[in-house]
Amino acid sequence: MSGTALFFSSTGTDSADVLKPLTITKSQARRFMRRALLIDTPRQRIHEVLAHHGYVQIDPINVCGRMHDLILRNRVVGYREGDLMRHLHGDATPHQPSQRTAFEHHMPDRTNILVAFPVDAWPHLLSEMRKRSRSTGAWSGRLTPREKILAEHILAEITQRGALSSDMIDDSRKARRVWGASTLAKSTLQKLFFHGRVLISRRVAQRRLYDLPERVLPQSVLAVPLPAADETARWLATLKLRQRRLVTLTRQEVSAVEDLIQPVILGDSDESRTRVPLFVLKEDVPVLETVRPESEKVISGLHLLAPLDPVIYDRRVTSAVWDFDYTWEAYTPPHKRVRGYYALPILSGLEIVGHVDAKADRQNKKLLVTSRRVKRGHRVADTMKTFSRWLGLK
Repeated sequence: MSGTALFFSSTGTDSADVLKPLTITKSQARRFMRRALLIDTPRQRIHEVLAHHGYVQIDPINVCGRMHDLILRNRVVGYREGDLMRHLHGDATPHQPSQRTAFEHHMPDRTNILVAFPVDAWPHLLSEMRKRSRSTGAWSGRLTPREKILAEHILAEITQRGALSSDMIDDSRKARRVWGASTLAKSTLQKLFFHGRVLISRRVAQRRLYDLPERVLPQSVLAVPLPAADETARWLATLKLRQRRLVTLTRQEVSAVEDLIQPVILGDSDESRTRVPLFVLKEDVPVLETVRPESEKVISGLHLLAPLDPVIYDRRVTSAVWDFDYTWEAYTPPHKRVRGYYALPILSGLEIVGHVDAKADRQNKKLLVTSRRVKRGHRVADTMKTFSRWLGLK
């Protein structure tokens, strides 16, 4: 069988037998993704989704709802805009450290991706935090001489006064060559956050207030020793599988989790796509068993997917499984956009049938549709009305 080298262990153990691939159809893969990614089986509580997926990506852009809210809207029963932030930081008052079940931080290997993690992720972030504190990056690297001096002042102020935002620091100096940080106080706090010396305690109108880690995370989590490098590599590979459930893996990732994974092949894909090995967690194999052809039922209902929804996050998997080529175009030059700035793909049953590029006009309480393309036979009017009401619009 061509292209199956990644399915087998290079360690010389007998794990090759365990990693014998399963052959499934695209229909099975689609049903599996719907079920394993909680589209068909939404949970009652946010912490249940975080535990299942490992994290939820956070993004500040608010065109027709923020990314994390759009992702969780399809996975938490009765989810409202802003519920994730209320879960992370409390409603009227911040959580006590012992009460927190999740916190905000960046992916260890991607400083531009902010996510909500369950608290047990903390130890696996430490190694990357320490590495950043020694690197040369202006955004997240080591403190400059000016920032070092100011950092000591900021930490003393937080210790005495509690959680602070950058505009609560009495220092008007400008930052140098740091994107997104106009003041020295902001760039310094930003680096202290990347280095794990402060954490986001709460937000006020999206503005971050930072506090000491011991005032944000449970002491039992902070006391966990630094994991070995191979433990964190295993955690990262497992996190990828938990987040998307049907994934491609590198050789290094396969090696890290070979006892936890089951390879699969799309049996009705063309030859070029068959060469892309896909993997699921062994614990998800029973879900695959429940979506065999003989048990297939018609799936009704439409879902608007967030641009970074786990169902469509990996472009190669989305193309191979769903026959849908999708790119989030928020950072694409306007003249090169195909679907629009914030186009939401439409999942209908076992198909992705098009997109809606919508914009919330909050001032006039209207939902504006700037671009829409939907396969014939699929009506989205009721779905858009429901979405508009969820946003509090007409």
